[in-house]
Amino acid sequence: MEALAFTAIFLAALAAALGVQYWLGFRQLRFVRAHRESVPEAFRDTVSDEAHRKAADYTVAKTRFNLVSHAIGAVLLLIWTLGGGLDLVDRIWRGAVATDLPRGVAVVLSVIFIMGLLDLPLSIYATFRLEQRFGFNRTTPRLFAVDLVKSAVLGLVIGAPLVYAILWIMQEAGSLWWLYAWAVWIGFALVQTWAYPRLIAPLFNRFTPLADESLRERVDRLARATGFAVKDVFVMDGSRRSAHGNAYMTSFGASKRIVFFDTLLSALQADEVEAVLAHELGHYKLRHVMKKLGLVAVISGLGWALLGWLSGEAWFYAGLGVSRPSPCMALLLFMMVGPVFALFLRPFMSGLSRRYEFEADDFARKFSDARALTRGLVKLYRDNANTLTPDPLYSAFYHTHPPPALRIRHLAQAA
Repeated sequence: MEALAFTAIFLAALAAALGVQYWLGFRQLRFVRAHRESVPEAFRDTVSDEAHRKAADYTVAKTRFNLVSHAIGAVLLLIWTLGGGLDLVDRIWRGAVATDLPRGVAVVLSVIFIMGLLDLPLSIYATFRLEQRFGFNRTTPRLFAVDLVKSAVLGLVIGAPLVYAILWIMQEAGSLWWLYAWAVWIGFALVQTWAYPRLIAPLFNRFTPLADESLRERVDRLARATGFAVKDVFVMDGSRRSAHGNAYMTSFGASKRIVFFDTLLSALQADEVEAVLAHELGHYKLRHVMKKLGLVAVISGLGWALLGWLSGEAWFYAGLGVSRPSPCMALLLFMMVGPVFALFLRPFMSGLSRRYEFEADDFARKFSDARALTRGLVKLYRDNANTLTPDPLYSAFYHTHPPPALRIRHLAQAA
């Protein structure tokens, strides 16, 4: 393939991706605005007109922000690639470091650092303007800065050895280097799954054992009924940063823990918390987590294999504005350009996730009160300002959870 031909393919894919994102975004804006004044019938007894309008306005604001982010991201991608940004960073480090491997690590980390700096204004706006406007932000400037520094240090401590290992494999492991790199990547993901709740998350949040004895008894009883061995139940101080409520579970081997956001516990009644937890347990008992991990492993394996081929083709570099092929350039180009083409896989992944959500709801109603789950979900929709009327096509493309009205209807029919 000629470099110019690949440039044309890249530009066409980028234009198509941006076009799809804007088409769906404008559909979402029109649909949500059109239904702003009318609460869906299924929610009229539980969601006020004021809360419904707030959710619509919040959704419109987020959608506009996302459209701006997409445009900025596309411009930055063109600057990094065809605009010569990657080439410039590479030339600077070639003049400073003579050895290939250390230079490659420096180039990758420098680009990631600069990308983070360029994303910082959007992050600040989203936190202190958008979330603040709708009453969700509780992050102080000091906490934001501390989190930023912690994230940067963690990224360096964790990312530098990983980048070094990948680049070393790319240079030294022969034609099948991508297979070994994929194995390292999967190993890193598994270690991170184990380490995140134990070592990383406590650096950002405080986790305290669940003190509510009656709720703990409910949790233990539900765990026994579903055959789920719970080791720890914690409450996380999510309210330090946001008013949004959530809950999650981690599981690695025999070690399993449940984490409730304090905002969720303050918003829901005990039976509703139990029902929401039953839904989360359903994901584990139905092996959704393992299925998703397996799918991600397969897709990432195909991605590494594709990179293994592309890294040996001169047109891949030249077509994306890089004058000197190297392992670090191949890795960065694939990391930047890959999401443009992967965007079109998103409806498939979203559809699979929505199917799992329905299955977890069905599991939850077998071990808890379906009416309590419905009440809990409606409260979360209301308190998190989730729109009750998303555009169907936008939701099918992006949303990992079913639209609220469809989900509540499914629970009612099942009950």
